[in-house]
Amino acid sequence: QVQLVESGGGLVRAGGSLRLSCAASGRAFSSYAMGWFRQAPGKELEFVAAISWSGRKIYNADSVKGRFTISRDNAENTVYLQMNSLKPEDTAVYYCAAAGGYLDHMLGDRNQYDYWGQGTQVTVSS
Repeated sequence: QVQLVESGGGLVRAGGSLRLSCAASGRAFSSYAMGWFRQAPGKELEFVAAISWSGRKIYNADSVKGRFTISRDNAENTVYLQMNSLKPEDTAVYYCAAAGGYLDHMLGDRNQYDYWGQGTQVTVSS
């Protein structure tokens, strides 16, 4: 089993920045691809970004490309989401997720992920 705990959410003004962290516990963290998803009230879960087990393959949703950066530190068993130039439409609960068996080009699909964190709230004011 892999357990994931997100942190770093909060309230920020439009144009500001936040850095989310997801701490993992369990076996073979380095063997998992990691992803970030978000869900706004009344909206479906939306893919944000993903990173391969090696960190050498990165996938970003068009809505955040150029603003958000996903990274991982396998020595610390942690994945990060650096969010810059935040917009009110970025307001959502942000979830991290881990995928064990997967195809790189399918990492935007929630069904590729085996484990999920509890989520952290990000609110961007106008």
